[in-house]
Amino acid sequence: MEILAIVFTVIVAIEHIYILWIEMFAWETAGKKTFKGALPEGLFTQTKGLAANQGLYNGFLAAGLIWSFLIDDPVWSFNVRVFFLGCVIVAALYGGIRSSKSIILKQGLPAILAMVFVLLSKYL
Repeated sequence: MEILAIVFTVIVAIEHIYILWIEMFAWETAGKKTFKGALPEGLFTQTKGLAANQGLYNGFLAAGLIWSFLIDDPVWSFNVRVFFLGCVIVAALYGGIRSSKSIILKQGLPAILAMVFVLLSKYL
């Protein structure tokens, strides 16, 4: 269970590093491909600053998850990991409701699986 918890948490962290990269550094190239149809073509340039800000927040989520692996105290490591996975899950649910249902699957599902395995590895 512990290995699955680690693997899925790392997947979520990597996913959010990738989102950071798209939103902060590749909004007008990879962002256009990733969010094709979500925004009119001309808005990518105009929303570059907003996307970069969102990317920064995704980076904070990834940093929190990575930090959870660097904490020596197992109780605090668990608490930090659960907190940041919870943040990702809430953000995915909100994004799925307000923006695109696919966000729940693409971002929410890996985080939910990570959370389940983290909790199972702690309590089983």
